[in-house]
Amino acid sequence: QVQLAESGGGLVQAGGSLRLSCAASGSIYKINGMGWYRQAPGEQRELVAVISRGGTITYAESVKGRFFISRDNAKNMVALQMNSLKPEDTAVYYCNANIRTVYTAQTYDYWGQGTQVTVSS
Repeated sequence: QVQLAESGGGLVQAGGSLRLSCAASGSIYKINGMGWYRQAPGEQRELVAVISRGGTITYAESVKGRFFISRDNAKNMVALQMNSLKPEDTAVYYCNANIRTVYTAQTYDYWGQGTQVTVSS
């Protein structure tokens, strides 16, 4: 019913930049919050940045001032600009969206398949 398609991961040297994008598609009535999470090997999945439909943003302390989240409500897209990347940013990054579909008034969290970001030192 709903798909989240991510793009933009890859390998970059420390200090470099990457931009992740995520597009939601399917039987969407409304998207509430959208965001990015990441999971490093052996670690729990953690919040990176989230943005509400109205534009309220929350960042993890570890990425403040380096990562910037944005969204386009008309295109059902969210992006994450990652600057000054560090080796500790290496992880699989997942797009998340809280969505109400056309079939029900309930909302559900949907996840992308994940995209690998590797930062070499």
